[in-house]
Amino acid sequence: MKNDWKGLQILKARRKRRTQIKKKTCMASSFSVKKAHEAQLQLSRKAVLEDTLPRKIRFVGGIDVAYSEGKSVGAAVVLDYESLELAEAVTAVCETRFPYVPTLLSFREVPPAVLCVRRLRLQPDVLLVDGHGLAHPYRCGFATHLGLVLDMATVGVAKSSLLKTDVAATRGDVAFLECGGEVIGAAVAVKHGGRPVYVSVGHMVSLEKAVEIVKHCIVVGRVPKPIGEAHRVAAEAKKKIQ
Repeated sequence: MKNDWKGLQILKARRKRRTQIKKKTCMASSFSVKKAHEAQLQLSRKAVLEDTLPRKIRFVGGIDVAYSEGKSVGAAVVLDYESLELAEAVTAVCETRFPYVPTLLSFREVPPAVLCVRRLRLQPDVLLVDGHGLAHPYRCGFATHLGLVLDMATVGVAKSSLLKTDVAATRGDVAFLECGGEVIGAAVAVKHGGRPVYVSVGHMVSLEKAVEIVKHCIVVGRVPKPIGEAHRVAAEAKKKIQ
């Protein structure tokens, strides 16, 4: 009897893997990288690169997405801007419907991120996103894509650059980065030394304001606290579904 039950569990696991493979195959066959890149370029033209934030920011949000066995686990947090104390945290789990494709990660991460943000009771004035915004080969990284979908101010924060850039200007611990004659982001030195973080406009915020917000939110290490909290919450939710 015990062997029969074990055999049934193995059979169910095999069927689940075959179903996941079929879904991934269908996505791959119908997906066009070229069309997705064209969509990114079109979206990038709609991004607002000026401040629309209130004079006094009350709440700052953070977004992160984790993955487990065909599931996307999104996490959104809201922190008090002045104290950086956690005020709210929510998660959302959905099926991962988009394949992993470099430069197109936003198509994979936007759905769970949107589900999370829409569950929040406290709406942040600005969202910090673990990824790029304008500083993207097609000028529309996760931060820009998400900001446009939600119609919210977003800032991209990344640990590395996707582009070969030149320094357009420096201002203290900030190096403004240029690509193709356009300032697309900034490398910001962290308070505790080490490698910089790469900040770029997502939507509805200026680069100068984005840098100011990120610097305020970095307390320890290189990761702004809202993103760090979102990563922690996503990791905990991922463990529960494994």
